[in-house]
Amino acid sequence: MRILFLGDVVGRSGRKAVTDHLPELRRSLAPDVVVANGENAAGGFGITEAIFNELTEAGVDAVTLGNHAWDQRETLTYIDRTETLVRPINFPRGTPGRGWVQFTSSAGKRVLVINAMGRIFMEPLDDPFAAVNEVLEMCTLGAEADAIIIDFHAEASSEKQAFGYFVDGRASLVVGTHTHVPTADHRVLSGGTAFITDVGMCGDYNSVIGMEKTEPINRFTRRISESRMEPGKGEGSVCGVVVDLEPGSGKAHSIQPLRLGGVLEATGAGAFPTS
Repeated sequence: MRILFLGDVVGRSGRKAVTDHLPELRRSLAPDVVVANGENAAGGFGITEAIFNELTEAGVDAVTLGNHAWDQRETLTYIDRTETLVRPINFPRGTPGRGWVQFTSSAGKRVLVINAMGRIFMEPLDDPFAAVNEVLEMCTLGAEADAIIIDFHAEASSEKQAFGYFVDGRASLVVGTHTHVPTADHRVLSGGTAFITDVGMCGDYNSVIGMEKTEPINRFTRRISESRMEPGKGEGSVCGVVVDLEPGSGKAHSIQPLRLGGVLEATGAGAFPTS
């Protein structure tokens, strides 16, 4: 079984990169499931229903969120009627939406997707370790699910790495999102969970973590906000990981980074064998 996870989709450039590349990636890589983080997809802040539909029509099976989940207020009204839009599981009890979803892929595989948010340098939320652990005790990899994918949306590398080890052997893949810069530590942990501290973003890298450079530089140098942050408008890169699982167990035997388009050095789709 093969998983393709795409990092935070930022603004129009990120959406265009995904919609331009994903159809061909689905043909060449033949993933069984595609998941993308979409919390920055609408102008860098949140996601609208129209954009959610745009991503799913392009071939994304499930969309995860993060700290910008409610920046587009309409999300509060439509998230409950979408089956594959996942907000952080450790939001307060009673928050609209769901923190995990389970669905059957087109190939008949049972896929569990969990979204959780870290707490270091982030908003004070419920314990993500305890919240995810509760789901994993209810849904066991290899028994109730053929694949378990966790998007851990967090600022601190230490928290992401600790979380990866915490669920090692109980999840197929843990990807860190939020910081928008791809790390070089992709690996399969000793228990069989594929891990990367941050998968990077789908967006314009000629920017400051996806945003046009002028305003972030102004805020750092003058400590004055002069305008709203706006996403970069240049050619977007697609950043993600491709993970192959062992049949039966749902554990990973390989994880490879994927980078296409824009200013980053590419790892072409030809680097991946067909599944």
